[in-house]
Amino acid sequence: MEHQNTVASPASLSGIGLHTGVPVTVRLCPAASNTGIVFRRTDLDGFEIRARARNVAHVSYATSLMRRGVLISTTEHLLSALAASRVDNVCVELDNLELPIMDGSALPFFQLIRKAGLRPQRARRTYAKLLRPVEVADGAKRIAAYPSEAFSVGYRIVFPHPLIGEQSLEFVTSQGKAAEVGSLAADYETAIAPARTFGFIEEVEKLRRNGLIRGGSLKNAVVLTRDGVMNPEGLRFPDEFCRHKILDLMGDLALLGHPLIARIVAERAGHAMHAALVGRLLREKTAWTLVGSSEVRPGDRADRAGALTRAAAAS
Repeated sequence: MEHQNTVASPASLSGIGLHTGVPVTVRLCPAASNTGIVFRRTDLDGFEIRARARNVAHVSYATSLMRRGVLISTTEHLLSALAASRVDNVCVELDNLELPIMDGSALPFFQLIRKAGLRPQRARRTYAKLLRPVEVADGAKRIAAYPSEAFSVGYRIVFPHPLIGEQSLEFVTSQGKAAEVGSLAADYETAIAPARTFGFIEEVEKLRRNGLIRGGSLKNAVVLTRDGVMNPEGLRFPDEFCRHKILDLMGDLALLGHPLIARIVAERAGHAMHAALVGRLLREKTAWTLVGSSEVRPGDRADRAGALTRAAAAS
């Protein structure tokens, strides 16, 4: 039987919010079994918001949570790292309304969790195992979940830019070391977590006029010109854009409240579509069932290791 996990000790980091530009410190603290992921605003007398779909407020350029008018913004990168690290219960303390963007990826959060360490708890871990397909579509945008014996994500993006074009990747989790799938094998830490958020230079002024990306810079985002990138160091991966979409999706799926066992297929999706899928799953409770770890084969469990394949890429 597999046990739930919390962080073994407190650990913190500081930075600025991508959209607010305000300084913020985040501290991960151990939490009791069956607590889940709880955000706590220390600047507002410890006001708490659970990382659950019912508290989702905005899903345009980031996934934000709200309860009783109190906001927690840009949660997806930390949630992604927590999910990949198999952290079930944690109290996330922060002293402002937006999590720090750090370098634009989930890697700093993943490393913070590693620094804190994991502590197994008495309670058993449960999984949401999909029983029948669930799909959400909006024009050319589509995301679907299919029954599977393992958690996997297949993501396809299309952008009219010479460095992006059409990119398709698949990330398949496995127990222990990364499993070989196709020609490229890697785990979340090396293949997904380092992928940074990205945007287009022609959209910057409009976003700032709308009160967004006030803290954005070349240090925390990939900024695309018409035919290249402004970042002097270039891209971390040729398909960094698609990898970041997978990173975001894994964070948004954490709002379901249980690790999911399903094959997720997304095409031209984003935070809004991710949230729509989670919402549909929560409404269609007959589409899935909760199972204990004893009912899940080791290879079925969603964890930090996985294999990544380039199903198709054009740039």
